[in-house]
Amino acid sequence: MNALAARAAMPDAVWLLERACVAPVYEVARESPLETAPLLSARFGRPVLLKREDRQPVFSFKLRGAYARMAALDAAQRARGVVAASAGNHAQGVALAAARLGIRATIVMPVTAPAVKVEAVRRFGGAQVEVLLAGDSYSEAEAEAARLVAAREAVFVHPFDDADVIAGQATVALEILRQHTGPLGAVFVPVGGGGLLAGVASVIKTLRPEVAVIGVQAADADAMTRSLEQGRRVTLDEVGLFADGTAVKQVGALTFALCRAHVDAMLRVDTDAICAAMRDIYEDTRSVPEPAGALALAGLKQYATAHPGTAPLLAIVSGANLNFDRLRFVAERAEVGAHREAVFAVTIPERRGSFRRFCAVLGQRAVTEFNYRIGDPHEAHLFVGVHVQGDADRERLLAAFRANDFGVLDLTDDELAKTHLRHLVGGRSPLAHDEHLFRFEFPERPGALVRFLDHLQPDWNVSLFHYRNHGADTGRILVGLQVPPDEQHLLPEFLARLGYPYRDESAHPAYRLLLGQHNDAPSPRDPQDVRG
Repeated sequence: MNALAARAAMPDAVWLLERACVAPVYEVARESPLETAPLLSARFGRPVLLKREDRQPVFSFKLRGAYARMAALDAAQRARGVVAASAGNHAQGVALAAARLGIRATIVMPVTAPAVKVEAVRRFGGAQVEVLLAGDSYSEAEAEAARLVAAREAVFVHPFDDADVIAGQATVALEILRQHTGPLGAVFVPVGGGGLLAGVASVIKTLRPEVAVIGVQAADADAMTRSLEQGRRVTLDEVGLFADGTAVKQVGALTFALCRAHVDAMLRVDTDAICAAMRDIYEDTRSVPEPAGALALAGLKQYATAHPGTAPLLAIVSGANLNFDRLRFVAERAEVGAHREAVFAVTIPERRGSFRRFCAVLGQRAVTEFNYRIGDPHEAHLFVGVHVQGDADRERLLAAFRANDFGVLDLTDDELAKTHLRHLVGGRSPLAHDEHLFRFEFPERPGALVRFLDHLQPDWNVSLFHYRNHGADTGRILVGLQVPPDEQHLLPEFLARLGYPYRDESAHPAYRLLLGQHNDAPSPRDPQDVRG
């Protein structure tokens, strides 16, 4: 092995810097903007900068490393073609590089890869690229890619553990230092296999050693963090797939060695924090990153909260290849991740006046969710989400519930409750006799639900209640009222006095099937719609 090949096999920071300076990445990539995030800067009292790698032609930084590696192939290697394994973003980079360089490429992607990424690979690569789906994770896709490499004698384009790939990713750091020449406290880098972190840390610590370089990983895909903690490469048994772009079970040998030498610290963030960071980026830029693309900002926020200061902080927004239907989950969890929603299970006495006392405890706080189904003659069990002003406000509300002798469980950090139980509150109840079901609408504004609850004071028992704030202009509530047969003639007057548009859903077949009494006979009449 000659000296050049030896250095490429185990590159040091100087080699990577030299290689990054001449990497031909701008034949396909662009110098991405470095933008100030005004809302985040105001929140933390210091400049927060976003390196917008989501603005690349493939909406990810991965194009840099893939092109740098493939452009370095000699004629014989190009003729044999390349094989790559990727959860999506590296695949798109390889596909575009293959199309530009005229190299045949086979790209193996896990079956869990987002459809938006799979279709983008086919679009960028065109006739030069074959896409194969294999395995549930990157590691399984990589195993299939290794089999193809051996069978075809093709060149494997590794997504992170390759010197030229790392040098290509290191061009991000060169741009950062050109674009921001003043003081810089720390650069936060998302981490999967470690190619971007290894490249960025090597360059920054060589040219600006006073700048901290901090890697950020999803808490359920923290292979690099564990490896650095234990001083050896660790293989995870399972990885979380929410931040699919960084879902790697084992980091690379090269990336581990470089990160061990040059990275200052690692941070873990959970799914809720990632969702909150995605919303923060949207609010500051009107663009939506993928979960892995928001990892670095989630870590920056965690760091800034624990380490107040004035030096600018910078997060690399690494990608924006997001399946649109994932936004439903992101919106649901972003409030909790931002510490602006608390979720509780509250037990109150099943008697008149309890709802009013419960509302008095909430005060002027906005209710984000309210689920209740009668199930016990003595106690009412409520699932409630409340808008809070941080963790201290959540603790004050907990104390207020307890001071009023309400049983309470804080479910804000409970994954089972947030993912599943909130949707399962209810069902049939033997106590829900003489029940009438109504849908109400009201203008969605702060305090509107509490005012509705305050007005909902009939002489009849509330046996079911469901509400969830979806960010719309109109709030929608489902209410069950138990009205004795000899008092049903009083219902129209009560509803008119309540003053909200409503729809009588008592005869709805799905309600009768899933929530009504077993002996209820579905009514043939249509639901009544009354709008004020």
